[in-house]
Amino acid sequence: MRERQELRQPYPHIQVVVLDDDVNTFQHVVECLVRYIPGVNPDQAWELAHRIDGEGSAVVWCGPLEQAELYHQQLAAEGLTMAPLERA
Repeated sequence: MRERQELRQPYPHIQVVVLDDDVNTFQHVVECLVRYIPGVNPDQAWELAHRIDGEGSAVVWCGPLEQAELYHQQLAAEGLTMAPLERA
């Protein structure tokens, strides 16, 4: 009898990406990232804000779908311009 092997897919990691816009100030972006993204301190948030401004976007968090959806929704509710969620 043949043993059945289970294929275990790794849990997909989803990227939360903030896009550059002409609406939000650096300060507002920084405050939102510190408030909603776990582990982001003000210095990291400023670095991300500069990356968003300079490169047009930045990945601000990556992890499980449910958490990604929450952070995406929270940041969008604060007026940040968000890219659609995508796999990392």
